[in-house]
Amino acid sequence: MGHTDPLDGNAGAGLLRELFAFEMTAVSVTCAGCGMVAQVGELALYGGRMGAIFRCTHCDTAVMRLARTPAGFRIDMRGARVLFAHAAA
Repeated sequence: MGHTDPLDGNAGAGLLRELFAFEMTAVSVTCAGCGMVAQVGELALYGGRMGAIFRCTHCDTAVMRLARTPAGFRIDMRGARVLFAHAAA
């Protein structure tokens, strides 16, 4: 097998569009702190108008941080090991 040069991130536009078309509260997330798997809608939510912190209900790890800024949205998912969107049947 020969070596293949990587493409830039724009080549993933179609996959990203498919992923973020899902109802995000139904997406499964694996907590990086304890390994618990839950739907995003089952996480504990703390926040207000400017943003939100989604925390694991088992170990209180900040799984996702979402902030609204004047320039757009920022999402920090370092507390999520895996995000899994279930394909429609």
